[in-house]
Amino acid sequence: MRTKFFGCPLDLLTMEQTIAKVEEMIATGKPHQHVALNAAKVVDMSDNWELFDAVAGCDIVSADGQSIVLAGRLLGHPPPERVAGIDLMMELVRVSAHKGYRPYFFGGTDEVVLRVVGIFKKKYPLLNIAGYRNGYFKKEDEESIARDIMESSADILFVAMPTPKKEVFLARWLDKMKVPFTMGVGGSFDVVAGKTTRAPVIMQRLCLEWLHRFWLEPRRMWKRSFVKNAIFVKMVLEEFFTKRKPDSS
Repeated sequence: MRTKFFGCPLDLLTMEQTIAKVEEMIATGKPHQHVALNAAKVVDMSDNWELFDAVAGCDIVSADGQSIVLAGRLLGHPPPERVAGIDLMMELVRVSAHKGYRPYFFGGTDEVVLRVVGIFKKKYPLLNIAGYRNGYFKKEDEESIARDIMESSADILFVAMPTPKKEVFLARWLDKMKVPFTMGVGGSFDVVAGKTTRAPVIMQRLCLEWLHRFWLEPRRMWKRSFVKNAIFVKMVLEEFFTKRKPDSS
């Protein structure tokens, strides 16, 4: 089931349903794009129309953050559960090793992406990796990168870059790359490589994952942790009270 969340599509799917939908997309052989929606991205989309259009055009929009799940419940269109981008990536890598899908890993530094590939190959010896490369490039390099990815015959593309870079890149080159399923995974490569850590599960469930990230990288995360989260809460409350107002007509 698909609903609207601040004008953007949001798919009300469990992890299991999302995986099934991804496999259907891979079976078609046609390019599809996934996006993981969190509070900061909702705020960014409110004044970045290129990002909004990229997200709105995606084939699957998952509730990445617990804040999206809770806000959805408050506003009357509740996701059944959180489908975090990193959890979806990990599950798809496992499924790929089992079913022969070929993933491509794009993003991070050379050191990080090489470590990610090595970790997954060690965990899943049968995993057939289509390719990998770091996430540092100039705009004029994009077309050749898209061509290289297309020539790899990848079934799944994981893009570990910040917002809005990954969403815009995928939207721009989706048809050129011809990868059946593509998704941005943010800082997931850093987590897999051990460069950083995820918040404890209890903090994730209590919507305090932002606090863990701020603690690890205060200079980089302060704006997202405090300013954008506050704006998101304001947006949700305004929408909630607008819906509760009696119809004057």
